[in-house]
This record gives sequence, C-alpha cells and structure tokens, in this order.
Amino acid sequence: MSSATLFKTDPSLTRRTFLRVSTTAAGGLLVSLYFDLPLGAQQPEKPKAGQEGQGPKPEPKVYPPEAFVHIRPDGKIVIQVNRLEFGQGVQTALPMLLADEMDADWSQVIAELAPAADVYRDPLFGIQMVGGSGSIAHSFQQYRELGAKTRAMLIAAAAAQWNVTPAQCRAESSIVYGPNGQSAKYAELADAAAHLPVPENVQLKKESDLRLANKNVRRLDSRAKCNGSQKFGLDLDLPEMKVALVAHPPVFGAKVKNFDANAARAISGVQEVFEIPLVRGTGVAVVADRFWTAKQARDRLRAEWDTTSVERPDTTQLFAKYRELARTPGNVAIARGDAKAMDSISPANRILADYEFPYLAHTPMEPLNTTVRFDGDRAEVWAGSQFQTVDQMAIAEVLGLKPQQVTFHTEMAGGGFGRRATPDSHVQREAATIAKRLRGTPVKLIWTREDDVQGGYYRPMYVHRIEIGMGADGMPAAWRHVIVGQSIVAGTPFAPMMVKNGVDSTAVEGTADTHYAIANFQVSAHHPAVNVPVLWWRSVGHTHTAFVMETLIDELARRAKADPIAYRLKLLSPDAKKLRGCLALLEEKTVSWRNSVDRNHAVGIACHESFETGVACAVEVSIEDKRPRIDRATIAVDLGFAVNPLTIESQMQGGVTFGITQVMPGGAITLKDGRVEQRNWDGYTPPYMKDAPVVAEVHIVPSSEKPSGCGEPPVPVVAPAIVNALSRLTGKRYRTLPLTEI
Repeated sequence: MSSATLFKTDPSLTRRTFLRVSTTAAGGLLVSLYFDLPLGAQQPEKPKAGQEGQGPKPEPKVYPPEAFVHIRPDGKIVIQVNRLEFGQGVQTALPMLLADEMDADWSQVIAELAPAADVYRDPLFGIQMVGGSGSIAHSFQQYRELGAKTRAMLIAAAAAQWNVTPAQCRAESSIVYGPNGQSAKYAELADAAAHLPVPENVQLKKESDLRLANKNVRRLDSRAKCNGSQKFGLDLDLPEMKVALVAHPPVFGAKVKNFDANAARAISGVQEVFEIPLVRGTGVAVVADRFWTAKQARDRLRAEWDTTSVERPDTTQLFAKYRELARTPGNVAIARGDAKAMDSISPANRILADYEFPYLAHTPMEPLNTTVRFDGDRAEVWAGSQFQTVDQMAIAEVLGLKPQQVTFHTEMAGGGFGRRATPDSHVQREAATIAKRLRGTPVKLIWTREDDVQGGYYRPMYVHRIEIGMGADGMPAAWRHVIVGQSIVAGTPFAPMMVKNGVDSTAVEGTADTHYAIANFQVSAHHPAVNVPVLWWRSVGHTHTAFVMETLIDELARRAKADPIAYRLKLLSPDAKKLRGCLALLEEKTVSWRNSVDRNHAVGIACHESFETGVACAVEVSIEDKRPRIDRATIAVDLGFAVNPLTIESQMQGGVTFGITQVMPGGAITLKDGRVEQRNWDGYTPPYMKDAPVVAEVHIVPSSEKPSGCGEPPVPVVAPAIVNALSRLTGKRYRTLPLTEI
C-alpha cells in the first residue's frame, strides 16, 4: 500500500508504510498496518537550525496487531472498520471490499468498529473520523489492498505446503485450491501465512470478477437492529457504573453564580453534585446510580447564573443585522468576469432576491453520551464518536494523560448528522471532568434531548442577497451574491485549511464552486461573531446554498419558458459530467409521468453536486392540510463506483427525508434574550411519516470511476425541488425556510 495512495493530500506523509502480520496465542492470522512516519498532532518537534539530521530518528509507531483482519481458528474472519457506524452502512461496505479481494466466505465475516488508534486514521484527513462523506471514498483502495495482500499471503502459505507455485493456486470462499486437487481452509493456513513476507504490490480484481462489490448486499447489522439486540453507546452498562447529567447555563457561556443542591442530594441514589468547567462557561454535574435519579435530582437543583459577561443573542435582531450586512459586499469568495456587467442590464431583466435560513439542530435519535473510567494512570472510554482522534486527545488532556493511555472504544451510534463531530469535544471533556472526580468508577454522561436541542452546535442561520441580470437568451448574464452567517470553523484547527481571504469555504460551497457556467459571477461573504455555538449539519453549506441556487435557476427557467431539465443542461458547464449524467437519467426515469400529473399536483426539479457526487431530484407535490405532500420522489445519483447499491438506495431515501426537516413548519431554532426557545421535538419538529415521500425511487448512474460521497449529497436537493413544485401550484416564490405558510 503506497504512501502516495494513503496520504496523497499531505506532502509530509511520504515515508514507507508497511503491513505487519503475526499470530495470536489462540492461533489465526492477524494483519496490521504500520506507519514508519509521524502523523498529525503527534508529529515530533522540528529540529533547531543547524541540527537537522542530528539525533535519533523517531521510532516507528506500534499498533495493535489485530488492526484490520483476524482469521480465527473457527474460520470466522473479523474485519475492523476504521469508522463510526451510525446508520450509513459503512460497517458492511468496507468489509465487503476487503472480503471481496480476499476471496473470503462472506457468511463467515464479522465486522467490528475499531478503537481509536493512529492506524485507523482517515488516509486523507490524517485523523480517525467520519465526515465529509469520505468513508468509502477515502478507504476504497485501502481496504481492497488489505484484502488482496491477505489473500496473497494465504495462497503463498498453501503453495509452500504443496510445493507448487502461487500462480498454480486459486482462492474462493475462504479456501485455497491447488493444481492437483488439494484444498485448505484459510483457518488452516493462517498460522503459516503469518510468518510470510507481505507482498509490496498486488493486482486488484477487475470489476467483472468482484462477487460482492457493486451488488446488493444486506447489511451485517440489520438483524441486530431489527430484533433489538444491537447495543449502542447509550445501552452500555458496566459494573458499578454511575450516570451523570449536567445543568448547563441557559445562555451560552454563562457561569454558575451559586447553586442549592439540598433537594437534589436528598433523593436516594444521588452520589455527587458539584460545579464543573465547561468549554463555554460552567455547569453543575449531578451523579447518581441511575439516569432517572440523576434527572430528578437535576430538576430539583436550584442554580443562579451569571450572564453579565456574555452576549444574549436574539434571532429576530440577528436577522435584521444580517439583512443590513447582506446589502454590502463581503470578503470575496470568487470574482469571475466583469463585476460591472450588471450595470448594463435593465431593471426589467433583473431578479433581486433575499433568502433567510434559521439555526437548525441535529437531534439524532440516540442522545449524546460518553462513558469514561479514570484509573489514575489510565482511562477507558466508550463513545459513538465521529472524531475518535480528537476526542481521545481531549479526554487525555482533561485527565492529564497521554492519548495512548486512553483506551477509546468506538460504540455504535444512533445517528449523528455531524453532531458527534465537534472540534472542541465538549461532551467528552465534560465526561472526563466528572470521571476524574470519581476515580475508578465508570461514569456515563448523558445529554438528554432537551440538553441537545438547547445546547447549541447548530447549523448557522444565514441570509443571502442575490441580484441576477438576464441576457437576451434568458440565461443569467451577471450574478452578484452575498452570504451572511457565522463561520463554522473559526477558532478551530480546521480554520487554516478552510478559511481563505476571510471566507469560510463551508459557508459558500455550492455557490462559489457552482457548475453553472455564469460568465460574470461574484460571491462574497460576511461572518459575524455571535454567541451561539455552530457546527456542520448533514451536507454543511450545501443545505442553504443549493436551495438558493436551485430555486433561482428554476425561476430563470420559468421566465425563459424553458423545460427545467433542459434549461439546467444548457447552463451547466461541459465538464459537469456527473450532474449532466444525473439529469439525463432523471429525464429518462420521469418522462412517463413528469408532464402528466393529476390536477392540483406539480413537479419540482433540482440538482446539485456536493462531496464530488451529483444528485438530481424530481418530486411530485400536492398540498394537504396546508402542508406540502410529497406524492413521489425520483432521485438519480452519480457517485462513481457503487460499492453496495442497497445501502446507496437507503442513504438516498434517508437523506431526502432528512432534508425535509428544513422545509416543514417547526424546523427552526430561535433565541430570545440569549435563551433557546425550543426544548424537544414538540418545539423543534422533525418530519413526520406523512411528510416523507409516499414513493422514493433511486437510480444510480453506472460508473467505474472512484467512489465519491453518499450520505450527505441527497440532503440539499429535496428542499428546492419541493419549493419549485409549490411555486408551480401557487404562483409564489418561497425564499424563507421553514415554510410557515403556503
């Protein structure tokens, strides 16, 4: 596995990488990836001037030998997954790739979520994480090569036993076959294979030879999730474990002035009540034997908060401020063509549009939680984390340990949508702070739904102001676009990579990099600082930019009296191959019904590319009980090579349903005097079953290109498609989400 393949985005990661194999005391082959290089936050200090090349070289990092593959004596093949599984299907897709190249018997494959370790870091991002829809895209080659090299070693072991050449042998379903009728199971060859050298280069299979990849394969975790036996982080139950809740300040960053815990401590089962530092401000921790005891005790806690030194934001006032900012140019994200081209276009041929989007919460089904046991010189952690490396380091920092002294177990998580990927690791820091006080006792910190809804880390609120000048052909000749919203990455380690010219790329993605060929195109952005913690929300900036772009493009098509698909195809740049392919497939799959829907029904179209994946969507919409009803949705997607079409279908359907969150009434977080006005799903309302598409068809553009993102790309397209259909029904243009009235 070459370093160029593993770390092609980081020029510092160029030293040799190699595999290590070994045997276990119980027998079996273990395959582990080694890196002879420094990684990320653990890079050694740079030598002083004149001392380059002096002193000992850093020792190669040593990783657990069972890092990726363990062939057990009973024939079971345990594959470690270097990602969090929280519904996206990666716990099946990555083992599929490895098992396919390994010629493993799929019925004997077991997938496990890998703990935090350098070896499991994302090959491109350099930290162990799930984000940016990169799990398959980044580990596609990695897992295939691991499988192919493991197969090669097993075949070599068999060939040596039979005194033949490896070329005379073949493997199938965890059995190696020799030229003279010999056969040996992988489990029988594992010990011998562990003593053989790892081949530097292997030939990967042709697509036509793959038995699993690009086929519909049922998920390995489906049965456990359906029968209720699947355990999530919230289900963890350890001997002598305590449960902790934290009373957080009602205004972000406020501090405890004083608190009365007498009533809380009077409840049987309450262990401790004490003040703790938070990432922002301070809070009061309540530790008890059980969750409900801790919840009742926290409810009885009487705390007075000092809010004098923190801003108390109000979303009504913020929108007014944002609107004023949107009338002025911000920091330039892109300036293409003639900035004065608009001046020569008459007002009659211009569109001036203002868009507003609220804060959005993630509210995954499983509440946030982390369990920590601190033993003084070591700690053990159980968490469903998207940022294992970051969270492990944060916990170590709180406990005064080194990261390698913190054993970090990746637990199955019930959704995340970005919420389990916080650069400040605030939940893990709270858990570690509490566990530090209860040395030797495992403590599970739980953020209730109310904690999460009111706890910040929202998709930022945004205001867009756009002016478009149309040419004689009905196409946009000039486009001015100003975006106002908080920076997600400001003040985080990601800022140096993602902020250029004062512009957070996550705020302008989907506009500044649009695939529409608009000659005179200017986009700028303002990033006001607001006392509201913000975070990426599934598909990040594309959640609002795609809505703006696709509703305006649709409006332009209507003005030009053009078919919405044909208009988009005409405007797209020639190199927008994925979007063109998606639109062509969408046209093919909807031609039988798109222009002949029932009365009081209409069809809306939208397309967008994000995370290198193109998605086009057509929805048939009617109005029922003053809400949009999605009678049908057809999605066409080009994400390169489709590893597991069954999972891709689920991701597209789930992503579209998730995207409806920002359309339906109740899909907004609001603040008044610094306090969040919503508490739970009664105030911040997710889509109900009746809001989901009655029928959702998914069509995948055939491709042999490298895989690209899957989990996030379907989210941005559904909201503009719905609104484009509503505009055809009502004649109105909708520029504010959620839709409070139709």
